Amino acid sequence: MPRAVRFSHYGGPEVLEIVDVPELHPGPGEVRIAVRAAGVNPYDWKVRRGLMAGGAAAPDGPQGLGSDLAGVVDQVGADVTAFAVGDEVLGSGSSPSYAEQALAKPADLVARPADLPWPIAGGISGTGRTAYRTLTQLGVAGGETLLVHGAAGGVGFVAVQLAVARGVRVVGAASERHHERLRSVGVVPVAYGDGLEDRVRTAAPDGVDAVLDATGHGVLGLSVRLAGGPDRVITIADGAAAEHGVRFSSGDEGVDMSGALAGIVALIATGELEVPIARTHPLDAVADAHRESESGHAGGKLVLLP
Repeated sequence: MPRAVRFSHYGGPEVLEIVDVPELHPGPGEVRIAVRAAGVNPYDWKVRRGLMAGGAAAPDGPQGLGSDLAGVVDQVGADVTAFAVGDEVLGSGSSPSYAEQALAKPADLVARPADLPWPIAGGISGTGRTAYRTLTQLGVAGGETLLVHGAAGGVGFVAVQLAVARGVRVVGAASERHHERLRSVGVVPVAYGDGLEDRVRTAAPDGVDAVLDATGHGVLGLSVRLAGGPDRVITIADGAAAEHGVRFSSGDEGVDMSGALAGIVALIATGELEVPIARTHPLDAVADAHRESESGHAGGKLVLLP
C-alpha cells in the first residue's frame, strides 16, 4: 500500500503521521502520479494547526496535506489525452501531495523539463502561481517601483524576479543575511525593523507604486502610507487586510492563469529564474519540515521526497 501523511487532530507537527492508505485510481479527466517531490508551504501548517478550520475543534476524520508536486504519471483516467503513462510532470494535485501517490487534473500540470531537479519541480507550483497572480492583480508594469515584504521567502523571491524581468524597479524587505542574494537578481534590499519606512523612502526617493506583503507581519499600515493609499497594496498573509482597506489575495480571482506555470518553468529551465531549495526531507521527516517552515527562517523552499 502507498504511504501518505495524515493528521486526525489539530496541533503541532507531532500530530502528523505516516500511514498506509488505499491505492488511488484516477477517474475520468484525471491522472495518477507517483510523487517524487512535494512542496511544503505555509498554508499546510496553518491547516494542520486548525487556523483554516473556521472554528472547528477537530478535523472530520484523518486529513492529508499538500498540493504542490512533481512525479511520473503511472495511470491515466478516461478522456485524458494531454499526458500518458511515463510522462514526468509538475504542478498541483487534486488529492493531497504529501504522499507516494496523488491524483491531478491535466490542466493543473505541465511537463517537467528533463534537467529540472525534482525538488525544484515539486516546489514551484504554489509559490510561482501566487507570485504571478499577485503581480497581475497589482498591475505592476515596467518603469514602476514595487516594494515586496518577505522578498527572500518562497513567494517573495519568485515575485521579485518576475517583476524585475518586467522592467519593474523592486525594493525588497528582508533579513540582512539575504541581501546579497537579492542584489544578485536586481533587487534593492532593505532591512526589516525600526526605521523601515525611512529606509524604503531612501531606496525609492520617487515613491512606491505598489506593495506586495508576503509576510503578514503587521506592515500594512506602513505599506498604505508608502503607496499613497490601499488600492495597490496586496497581502497574501495578513488577516487584518480589511481593516486597512487592502486586498487579501487567496485565489486566482479572475486572473488569467493559463500559461503562467509553463512560463515560470521555462524561465527556471533557462536560468532566468532562481528557486533556492533550503532543504529536502524524506516523507518520514515531515514534522521537521513543518517546524522549519513554521519558524519563518527556512531561507528557501522546503520539499518532501516521498
